[in-house]
Amino acid sequence: MSERRGEKAAVAISAAEAAARVKSGYWLDYGFGLSQPDLFDRALASRAAELSDVKIRSALTLTPRATFEADLHGRHFHFFNWHFSAYDRKQHDAGRCNYIPMNFGETPDYYRRFIDPIDVVCIKTAPKDQNGFFNFGCSTTYLEALTERARRVIVEVCETMPRVCGPANGIHAGNVDFVIDGGSGALAQLSPAPPSAVECDVARLIAGEIEDGACLQIGIGGMPNAVCSMLRTANLRDLGVHTEMLVDGVADLIEAGVVTNAKKQIDTGLTVFSFAVGSAQLYRLIDGNPGFAAYAVDYTNLPTNIARNDRVVSINSTTQMDLQGQAASESSGMRHVSGTGGQLQFVRGAYASRDGKSFICLSSTYEKGGVRQSRIVSTLTAGNIVTTPRTDTMYVVTEYGMVNLKGKSVAERAKALISIAHPDYREQLSREARANQLFPKGYG
Repeated sequence: MSERRGEKAAVAISAAEAAARVKSGYWLDYGFGLSQPDLFDRALASRAAELSDVKIRSALTLTPRATFEADLHGRHFHFFNWHFSAYDRKQHDAGRCNYIPMNFGETPDYYRRFIDPIDVVCIKTAPKDQNGFFNFGCSTTYLEALTERARRVIVEVCETMPRVCGPANGIHAGNVDFVIDGGSGALAQLSPAPPSAVECDVARLIAGEIEDGACLQIGIGGMPNAVCSMLRTANLRDLGVHTEMLVDGVADLIEAGVVTNAKKQIDTGLTVFSFAVGSAQLYRLIDGNPGFAAYAVDYTNLPTNIARNDRVVSINSTTQMDLQGQAASESSGMRHVSGTGGQLQFVRGAYASRDGKSFICLSSTYEKGGVRQSRIVSTLTAGNIVTTPRTDTMYVVTEYGMVNLKGKSVAERAKALISIAHPDYREQLSREARANQLFPKGYG
């Protein structure tokens, strides 16, 4: 945890008094996910007409922001975001939020090396503990580095924020300027929908490749969570977890006794993660639980750390893949949808792990405007961002099968990916592969 900077005492003030300290032209940072403040945000929104060119940086917004809603035309506040939620995506579509490209595990270093000091950081934390620390709760991520770069640190304490164990999961009162009493409001929840038939088919194929003692990383989305459901009944033992995002599916595996973390080479016995978003049940489970450890994202996500465990299994999803194995997981053409997050780093870390495996999964088709389209394509949609390069892609899974692209030529990759595309598109994809010279003369 952050060392004390001095003997100053954190001063209790109201949200309005805290927001009054913001001036035009300031850079603010709200942190990540559940750390984003509510009372301070509302108080700042009430001052919109008095302010101009206030820049607010955050990531994964889980509840509407009053500052957004108070400034529909962006005349007072400008928003920047490391990773979009559905709400952030809506603001971006309206031209009111700008994406910041990043590899998630590098973010603390971005703050320490490349980002100018921040005028005000305001984050939501758990109340101060007996040792004088405000616990970061469910959003460890890059908050330590963030607060180090702040000219002024404000914490909005929330009675319902879990106190999560971990070596760097809090800030001492000696590093805090002001404290807002945030009350006991409910935390935002994110509960996955029941898996679809396609998601279950994909999950079944992946579950068949997981061995006793494997160490899991589960990404966001229906398919990775469906894998957790399959693993509950897969007769596996002593799985471990080293992940960026902790979700309910992983918690279910722990409670079912499938995850014990007993076979991990590092952090043995601990479920390691960087942030949690899920149900109230998940938040209760991790509150003060010594079996969980929240680390900064430059520990959880750097490939060299991931690879220290054996048999790492990384499970992530994508929205489009071309016939050479490029995975476009964060945009739809020029429209930004989510973010790079930790996908690429876990793909690389799992591959570098002894006997590790990385899986990128996708449904074979999707519907847009009532028209069905293939997710496996000969050429990516114009403007699509490549999240995982073809050189890094290992296993690719759809409901029609699984292929491993490592060591395969361009022609072999194209043939393999066509074999797991929807049958209605395979002939067309083969024609396009030949037209684009992915197949040499006489091949296949």
